[in-house]
Formats: sequence, C-alpha cells, structure tokens
Amino acid sequence: MKMPITDTDAKMQHILIEGYRKMTPQQKMQRVSELIKSIQQLALARIYQQYGNIPEREQKLRLASLWIDRKTMIKAFGWDPQIKGF
Repeated sequence: MKMPITDTDAKMQHILIEGYRKMTPQQKMQRVSELIKSIQQLALARIYQQYGNIPEREQKLRLASLWIDRKTMIKAFGWDPQIKGF
C-alpha cells in the first residue's frame, strides 16, 4: 500500500498503523468517540469566545448547527443558523 505524503516519520507511521490494526473494534470506536468529544470541546470553546456566557440550550444549538444542515435545524429545533448565527 502506498503511504500518503505526511510529516510523520515513516517508522513512526508504521508503528501507529500496526497499533491501530491490533485494536479491537470497541477500542477503535472508543478512540473515535474521544476524538469527537475533543472536537466538540474545541467548537464549544470557540462558541464561548464568540458569544460569551450564553444559555446551555443555545450552546448546544450553535454546536449542532456546525454539523446539521440549515433545513434540518429549522425543522427539528426551530433554529435558523443564518439568522441566529453559527
């Protein structure tokens, strides 16, 4: 398999790939879940920086609007990201 261009040393990349291959599906899902939570925390930090101390519901709606399309946000939550802002 041809390796993509990366800034990671080839030996270290091989070690990482082998480590991932040895993981159980549950371990892989746990890793994905942890990464998603980290991404959400970074997004929430940006939302806090941009909007300050807003109610929890508004935080969650703004966070959801980063992943959910406008039409679904309006239909499901009555929240229009174009009007309220991301």
